[in-house]
Amino acid sequence: MPAKPLTRCPWATDSSDAMQHYHDTEWGVPLHDDQGLFEFMVLEGAQAGLSWSTVLAKRERYREVFHQFDIARVAAMKDKELEKLLQDPGIIRNRLKVSSARDNATIALEVIEEHGSLDRYLWSFVGGKPIVNHWKTSNQVPATTAVSDLMSKTLRKRGFRFVGSTICYAFMQATGMVNDHAVTCFRYGKR
Repeated sequence: MPAKPLTRCPWATDSSDAMQHYHDTEWGVPLHDDQGLFEFMVLEGAQAGLSWSTVLAKRERYREVFHQFDIARVAAMKDKELEKLLQDPGIIRNRLKVSSARDNATIALEVIEEHGSLDRYLWSFVGGKPIVNHWKTSNQVPATTAVSDLMSKTLRKRGFRFVGSTICYAFMQATGMVNDHAVTCFRYGKR
């Protein structure tokens, strides 16, 4: 008897294998690693105006050129290195997005110095534990919330870039600060 197909969130149902794998193994899983959180901060910022599948397809190259998202190493990148990246078709070649990675790394180091970790700081917006929603349909899922609005406003005030409320909410979903898996999805309720 063939295995019953998994029921996934609508956005991942007819997606590529890479998107399904991302949905099944990462999206909505609580992430508490500074380097991993910084990676998603850069990637979600790079996604602005584009599809997540575009960014996901370039993720490995991002990891290579941004030193596996080692925050201190990204903060130390020279203008010449960033300029060279604008010629690399393996990433999104947007000058502002590329330079924001270094700028955001510099600010992330300040946050780590002040709060002990990027994890502690970012997770404080959700009280240190995931917000679990109970969506029945994908059109119930918001693009922003009061929490993402606050996160965006606070991060911008610190000087972070590419952290609008929509980007912050996508970041929260990706890193498990918010569980927005549909209640019918096999990942709903799993950590």
